[in-house]
Amino acid sequence: MQEKGAYYLTTAIAYTSGKPHIGNNYEVVLADSIARFKRKEGYQVFFQTGTDEHGQKIELKAQEAGVSPKEFVDGVAGTIKGLCDLLNVSYDKFIRTTDEDHERQVQKIFKRFYDQGDIYKGSYEGLYCTPCESFWTESQLVDGKCPDCGREVKPAREEAYFFRMSKYADRLIQHINEHPEFIQPPSRKNEMMNNFLLPGLQDLCVSRTSFKWGIPVEFDERHVVYVWLDALSNYITGIGYDAEGESSEQYRRLWPADLHLIGKDILRFHTIYWPIFLMALGEPLPKQIFGHPWLVTNCGKMSKSKGNVIYADDLVDFFGVDAVRYYVLHEMPYDNDGNVTWELIAERLNSDLANTLGNLVNRTVSMSNKYFGGVMEDKGAADETVDPGFKEFITGVYGRVTEKMESLRVGDALTEIFGIFKRCNKYIDETEPWVLAKDPEKRDRLATVLYNLAEGIVIGASLLEPFMPRTAEKIAAQLNTGLREFDQLGNFGLYVSGTRVTDQPEILFARLDMKDVEKKEAELEQAMTQQGSGENAGEEAAEVIDIEAKGEISYDDFAKMQFQVGEIIRCEAVPKSKKLLCSQVRIGSQVKQIVSGIKAHYTPEEMVGKKVMVLVNLKPATLAGVLSEGMLLCAEDAQGNLALMTPEKEMPAGAEIC
Repeated sequence: MQEKGAYYLTTAIAYTSGKPHIGNNYEVVLADSIARFKRKEGYQVFFQTGTDEHGQKIELKAQEAGVSPKEFVDGVAGTIKGLCDLLNVSYDKFIRTTDEDHERQVQKIFKRFYDQGDIYKGSYEGLYCTPCESFWTESQLVDGKCPDCGREVKPAREEAYFFRMSKYADRLIQHINEHPEFIQPPSRKNEMMNNFLLPGLQDLCVSRTSFKWGIPVEFDERHVVYVWLDALSNYITGIGYDAEGESSEQYRRLWPADLHLIGKDILRFHTIYWPIFLMALGEPLPKQIFGHPWLVTNCGKMSKSKGNVIYADDLVDFFGVDAVRYYVLHEMPYDNDGNVTWELIAERLNSDLANTLGNLVNRTVSMSNKYFGGVMEDKGAADETVDPGFKEFITGVYGRVTEKMESLRVGDALTEIFGIFKRCNKYIDETEPWVLAKDPEKRDRLATVLYNLAEGIVIGASLLEPFMPRTAEKIAAQLNTGLREFDQLGNFGLYVSGTRVTDQPEILFARLDMKDVEKKEAELEQAMTQQGSGENAGEEAAEVIDIEAKGEISYDDFAKMQFQVGEIIRCEAVPKSKKLLCSQVRIGSQVKQIVSGIKAHYTPEEMVGKKVMVLVNLKPATLAGVLSEGMLLCAEDAQGNLALMTPEKEMPAGAEIC
């Protein structure tokens, strides 16, 4: 494979306030699949991840644990790094913001900003969210809560240094407009422009004096550097940036980053604050920032007291590393949140991994052993009605996978790859090797069929390697061959004729009994609930809500209401309304227009594609001048946060809810 130059990829660094759940780990697995794919394309990849270890929240957590902040973050950082290793993540550097070289460069960066007039000292009075380490104005709050995490904010006043964000705002707006690929998906770009940049940027608080666990401001040690300036700088300090002009050769080779991969909840910090910091340093901006969606559970937010937190190590222990990697990569939509449960992983393992892939490999190797003593030979006995189409399909998949990966549609790329294995299974049905085996005159045709299957499987496994590396290696080992370079995948017939396959084929993925899955999940939920009721009782006490009871109704009253599953096919904000969204909802063969007061909780882009619960026969009404022909049902917690009611399993639009 011809080398294509450097490719620098980063994840957001994980905050060391506690053990991350599978929704947090998803990002680093996603990044790993991209890094491995790029390496196979010939790029010299540098993949950086790590931990964000300063801030008030960690100082408080350490106090609660009775240890120093450094002892606390050492333990959590070790856990996070261990989970990366467990998930077979091929990072090139694991940076910690407590690394001495990082801390020194952050101090230099802060001093440079101050010397060139980008930072000035003042005082801050506002509403502060401790978990997010962010100040907010009253107008920025959502229902009186932090707009990022929905938690309580408290009044705070302290001396601080501020960064003149408005000085660079116009340059950033121009850059975003001239580089449509800079923020992805496009819906994230619109959110940042309309909600933050175009209304005007306020100066940003970049130091704190109310706690000590942070990087000291070198020339004013009562202050510590604001955690986001500290954390964001890791992308350049980790590869040798020096604020005094002595940056390393590695930095000059790798920067600007090709891709910052982050969660959509920290998009503002990466697409507004970070680019402006870089502009102030005179450094080029990263080429692309991708704000991926969240991985959630059917029960919504994960919490220990609910017993619904899902940890990667528990999943790997039960399902295996590659099954977990496959699920989180394949099931995450491009720009909508994905759903993860033990049952869903088991169902996908049984259908895709055990049936489609595992059974295919086992059948092919077993038939070769049964009919030819394990020797695969291409006898050239082609069937022109079947073989050309089969070969054309197999060799055409690489191009489609590359196209999907270029747009970061990783789940779609995996679907294309599994199309190879499905096509191989179809080829078995078309050629019926067991029938060919009964006719001695068709022995050469039988050998050719098995050879073609082996070749198709090797091509598929070679494409699968970035996503499920151990599985790909196991497949190649059973066929006694190596995995192909990507530039070889357009050629059919490279599997060496006469190769002897293993005489003891391994079961790649054993089918799971759903009762065993449910039992394991219940055990973990019980243990987590017990743990949550103890150590986390104070943190997450308000997990149930009592509301005022309404009068009883009869079944006849209930029977008058018609509930159906609807699919949102379009959505837009209602003009001149701060609360309303207008959705076009497909219900069976009809499309109804429904207006809902959920703008504070969902963007129009997030709504599209969702399956929702609809009260269909509600009398039409006009809201803000727009006709509404039904109602979308939501749940509401004690803080006023809303969640659309969605079906647990995939259901067609129009399905009756009874």
